[in-house]
Amino acid sequence: MSEQSLDPQRREQAREYTRQMRRLLLLELALGAIFLLTVLLSGLSSGLRNLLEFPQSARVVLYFLILMISYGIISAPLSFYRSFALPHRYGLSHQGWSSWLADEAKEVILGLALGTGLVVVIYLFLQAFPGTWWLLAFAFVTLVTVIMTRLAPVMILPLFFKLEPLADPELRQRLLSLAERCQTEVKDVFQINFGSKTSAGNAMLMGWGSTRRIAISDTLLQRYTPEEIEVIMAHELGHQRHRDIAKTIVTQSALMLLAFYLINLTLNWAVPILDFDSISDVAALPLLALVLAAFAIVLAPLTNAYSRRLEEAADNYAVATTDNPDAFATMLTKLTDQNLTEPEPSRLAELMFYDHPPYYKRVELARRYRNEEKR
Repeated sequence: MSEQSLDPQRREQAREYTRQMRRLLLLELALGAIFLLTVLLSGLSSGLRNLLEFPQSARVVLYFLILMISYGIISAPLSFYRSFALPHRYGLSHQGWSSWLADEAKEVILGLALGTGLVVVIYLFLQAFPGTWWLLAFAFVTLVTVIMTRLAPVMILPLFFKLEPLADPELRQRLLSLAERCQTEVKDVFQINFGSKTSAGNAMLMGWGSTRRIAISDTLLQRYTPEEIEVIMAHELGHQRHRDIAKTIVTQSALMLLAFYLINLTLNWAVPILDFDSISDVAALPLLALVLAAFAIVLAPLTNAYSRRLEEAADNYAVATTDNPDAFATMLTKLTDQNLTEPEPSRLAELMFYDHPPYYKRVELARRYRNEEKR
């Protein structure tokens, strides 16, 4: 249960990998900001709007698709390096080129379809209800978020990974019994073939109500003991018992309401200054995206802190429910090495990038529990 049990070579690789991934994130943020500002301030945005002489909804669809595809082309080298080259270099991915391209195509299609639908509806509200559009947009996006939270793991995950019933009957019964002790109804236990693409491990509680199921990656099943897998799922079931999904949706909704209100203020301020026709002018879409991105970055320390608090509570629940702090600690050590997670980040990095407590704090939690049990 000590930090020294981490593999020294993997620990150094984790530092290097994390450092490079953060640099890429900052580069992508800078590139996105430069792209949006250039389109907005150079006249390209209004020029594209003028070229698209169609009814409002068709104009919004075409503008959004042109904007997103253009940025996708410009950012393709960074995206390739971040999601393909770098994970391969550090052994986190062994996915073939054609398989990676197929997954990227699926992500682009899904992202464009969902994004187009959201933007079209938001601009319908902007045009029809200029005074209260932000309230209507907030309600609509919240509804979509709830629906996607329920359906995405069940409908979208299988597009990328194969799910099948867990083959190990003893482990299956162990996890179903754990769910019953945690007073959580679970349909069944499945395994995901992560190993076909990545060496990373993951497990989750998917879906709501009748669609809820336990899903464990084959990369966990191959390396972890039943006790360690049990404590992983106890953590996930802790989120369910604490109603963390509902809490997160409520919190995100409150922030979303504030974000849309700020966008409304910004659009009304920008109409005369940037010579937009109105707040429903599609040429202002880059400004809307910039405000959303800036809002998310500014609030990142707050949202990460809230997420870490929920994760810490789930850790406490997992250790207490299984009464197995040793399995919890060895699981964390294995997972930190396996996923190349930086075990002891700086305080600034933790504030800005970590939505889970870092490794050393989670192991200390298990150590405290074990010491209290000995008293």
